[in-house]
Amino acid sequence: MPTVTVNGVDLHVERSGSGPRLLHLGGSGTTLETTAPLLKPYAARFDLLAFDYRGMGRSGFPPEPWTMADLAADALALMDDAGWESCRVVGTSFGGMVAMELAVTAPERVERLALLCTSAGGEGGMSFPLHSLVDLPPDERAARYTAILDTRFMPEFLAGDPRSAAIAQILATRIAEERSPEQARGEAAQFAARSGHDVWERLPAIDCPTFVACGRWDGIAPMANAEAIAGRIPDAELRAYDGGHVFFLQDRSAMPDVIAFLSGPPSPT
Repeated sequence: MPTVTVNGVDLHVERSGSGPRLLHLGGSGTTLETTAPLLKPYAARFDLLAFDYRGMGRSGFPPEPWTMADLAADALALMDDAGWESCRVVGTSFGGMVAMELAVTAPERVERLALLCTSAGGEGGMSFPLHSLVDLPPDERAARYTAILDTRFMPEFLAGDPRSAAIAQILATRIAEERSPEQARGEAAQFAARSGHDVWERLPAIDCPTFVACGRWDGIAPMANAEAIAGRIPDAELRAYDGGHVFFLQDRSAMPDVIAFLSGPPSPT
């Protein structure tokens, strides 16, 4: 897989599929390896560009600190490298924060924007401070994460919903895993960038068709934060789904809706 050097850092990049150009921005702590199953639906419909953030996966680790502006600049530089003047953009959770920073910085380069389970910061609301879980014992970290992943995820609910229980188990196991020193350092740098995230005042600069999607029981990026984003971006569409922070895995209608939106024309008809 190619490595592209931009802004003084080597970024691990993958490009797959064909169709309209789509930039994917994943969640905090994720890599192309861990999100591979989630990328397949996009690659089936789009010319998909995805990458490991600086300090994550197979990408290099430049000196800290980093800001959301740095991460958005990396994404824009990768678009330049690909020869893309503009493209569709989808950002999930932390990736939604990067996507908003990109879109307010260079609105002319975003054709359509999908923001999933994310927060604008400032008066638009912050996402749950995930860094507060890092130093907890693994079992407690997993239990706390499960409770905010979907606020319904209490033992009684999970006992009666095997599919939700399986999702909770997989993600809780992942969050409880011990990190290597390199992984821990990369995640800490992302948490620091996340803590300074605030695009609230600049959101009206986004002038492309925008789809804001959330889970009704998300305890990490609450539905109120999605409502705030949709109300701040001109003509944004808001859609709430039956799920929590990973509603796109829980509600079978979510991904088809996201893909249908991103497949639309690059500007209002």
